[in-house]
Amino acid sequence: MTNGLELVGGLGTGLIGGFTSGLLGVSPGGGLVVFAVLLLGAEQHVAQGLSLVAQIPPTSLAGIKRYWDEGGRVSPSMVVWLGSGFLLGGVIGAVIANGTAATVLQWAYVIYLLLLDVLLLRRSSHREPAQTMDAELDPGALALLGVGCAAGVSSGFLGIGGGLATVVGLSAVLGMAQHRAQMISLVLTLVPTTIPSAWIYWRHGALPPWSTLLTVIIGLVIGTDVGARLANAVSPARLRVLLIGFVSVMALYMTVEAIR
Repeated sequence: MTNGLELVGGLGTGLIGGFTSGLLGVSPGGGLVVFAVLLLGAEQHVAQGLSLVAQIPPTSLAGIKRYWDEGGRVSPSMVVWLGSGFLLGGVIGAVIANGTAATVLQWAYVIYLLLLDVLLLRRSSHREPAQTMDAELDPGALALLGVGCAAGVSSGFLGIGGGLATVVGLSAVLGMAQHRAQMISLVLTLVPTTIPSAWIYWRHGALPPWSTLLTVIIGLVIGTDVGARLANAVSPARLRVLLIGFVSVMALYMTVEAIR
């Protein structure tokens, strides 16, 4: 039975995950996994299942509106190619994850975050593209499919939304402007691409109580709106520094958890 502390912890987990999602354009999954472990004391597989299920509802709508109001636009074809790769990669990652020990998943999470940090630091050494969010040319279909597939594998295997990989793939690998990459990542979260991998976790019983999930979702809606409002007032260079800091802190925390 869910107690009051679990509901408060679920709300806090959602608020933090949503805030980082709106501010940094990432799906809330990375923050949800970490704070589900920290605030709810969830086992690694349960934290990952919570993260995937909580991302099925369109909690990023308010955040996307904030980017849209600032001129951000996304072509439907980009969402199709990214989403197709994501669905394929998500199923592959989830199948592998449910046969993997929790300790291995924790260390895989750490390595994944450190790799993203390296890519972000590499990107920081290059100048931000001069184009505005809506004037920039779209990458090719194969490049988008590859980014989507990589994000999907990380989502299914690590229980996160794949938004970190999407933002890093679009900005650090494909050279897209930071604000535009963040908006596209949020738009991608509207497509319920985590359903196949979430279903696999549900089949294995790796979920918290539904009341806890509901409070997480409520927190996501509120936090995403607040974070997106702030993001549009922050420069791309500063956003990238914040993203590097966020990824580094998560990597440090998960390293400590894996060592215990």
